[in-house]
Amino acid sequence: MADATPPKSLQGRGAAAPNAASGGSPTSWRAQEMLLLQHVMALAGKSLAADEVFREMLHLASELLGLNRGRIVLLDEDGLGGSIRYAYGMTKAEIARGRYALDEGVTGHVLAHGHLNIIQDIDKEPGFLSRAVTRDNLPPGPVAFIALPIQIGRETVGVLACHRIRRRARLLADDVSILRILATLAAQLLHLKRYIEEKTRALEQHNALLSRALHADATRYGIVGNSPELLRAISELERVSDATATVLLLGESGTGKELFARALHLASPRRDKPFIKVNCAAIPETLFESELFGYERGAFTGASAMRAGWFEQANEGTIFLDEIGELPLNMQAKLLRTLQEGALTRLGGKREIRVDVRLVAATNRDLAENVRRGAFRQDLYYRLNVIPIQLPSLRDRRGDIPVLALHFLNHINQTNQRNVNLSADAIARLQKHAWPGNIRELSNMIERLVLLADRPSLRAVDLEPYFSGGGSPSAPTEPSLHPETLAIRPYVAAASHTAQQLRQAIVQCGGNKSRAAQLLGLTARQFTYRCQKLGIS
Repeated sequence: MADATPPKSLQGRGAAAPNAASGGSPTSWRAQEMLLLQHVMALAGKSLAADEVFREMLHLASELLGLNRGRIVLLDEDGLGGSIRYAYGMTKAEIARGRYALDEGVTGHVLAHGHLNIIQDIDKEPGFLSRAVTRDNLPPGPVAFIALPIQIGRETVGVLACHRIRRRARLLADDVSILRILATLAAQLLHLKRYIEEKTRALEQHNALLSRALHADATRYGIVGNSPELLRAISELERVSDATATVLLLGESGTGKELFARALHLASPRRDKPFIKVNCAAIPETLFESELFGYERGAFTGASAMRAGWFEQANEGTIFLDEIGELPLNMQAKLLRTLQEGALTRLGGKREIRVDVRLVAATNRDLAENVRRGAFRQDLYYRLNVIPIQLPSLRDRRGDIPVLALHFLNHINQTNQRNVNLSADAIARLQKHAWPGNIRELSNMIERLVLLADRPSLRAVDLEPYFSGGGSPSAPTEPSLHPETLAIRPYVAAASHTAQQLRQAIVQCGGNKSRAAQLLGLTARQFTYRCQKLGIS
């Protein structure tokens, strides 16, 4: 290859290339340098494809300046060495041989330490490997080798290297200067390429998660996810959807029992009839009978008109009794009678009313243990436990966390007119969390992130303050409260709180019962009911 013959595409556009053997004026060499930089920068401005720019860069460096057999060696993914990724004037076999471990030969040394290395005569350098291009394939006489690090910040990501014929009038320092410029340009293009690839991967992951969420089998019931544990529960639900037997949904608080109850209703022949949901933990003990079975006019003070109870309103449909473990013993007997006979009597009434209702009950308690302690009727337990379905905790279906997180993220963004996104590493951080509050806790966490986010895209490091106990990195806390107890509600059953715990919560919150209820993971009604039941004023 001629050391200084300009390519045909450049001939006639400026100065002819100086002759390497006879020498050339500094002015003519500067013209060649400017021509090289002009074309490389123009190409970089038109195309962000680093491959195309690198090939032309090495081509022009050889044809215009005689910097022959240029190559760009990039660090391998494992970081243990590098290999030739781009080259000009080298055969495929020579490129394939160009692999170097860190500190191996001249190239490996530059890759490991990030320092410029100039070999004046490769024949006199014991550390020069001649691995890629053998000495027989190089011109006779002294041959120099120049290797410069390609660095992004302080990180060495590659090496720009080339051969140079020593018998030239051009100063070696000029060659090093132009190569420094090209190495800097290469680093910028590699940095841009890395950034684009990271963003592309993040978008692809985001789109894949959205696609999974949209095509998940469970979404037809409004249940997001497609993990084996979730699909098992849905399969059990669908198999009993046509029956009239009572279904008992078991599982931790926050696992989505209401969604499963509604899914059972939608999968059943009763789908076009009423679906009534009742939270037994939110009804004061004195109102259970009137709420469930209704009352006649004049049944008690203030009963100015007849009211149909929840069972009557659910006639021909489905009634969902959540937290059925909170049902008082006297009401358990009346519920059992209604289930056995298919009839009820309103409070203050004298006639029976026939009802056709499918009962779905749910609890996070161990009802069998409650039966042994005498807190739950054994006959009602057997009546409810006809078809028990265990709902998986979020810890048992971690594969669904990404689609659940994106589902909540899209919904909360839309509701609050925000545009907050989670990076792939943030989604991975969510998957690692234990989630004692299950799906409800995840939903609350995503809502907190969206409302308190101070940037459009959140990474894993941005989530840590929320997991470690703070509402946000800079959220103020009241001095009378412990922030670690308020960050994520503890989602425990109402019956697990003792009178001492309730009193302590009231004192800790300065007498504010709504705050005390939040502190214990209860609704205000649940908290008031528990206080009344335990005689706490």
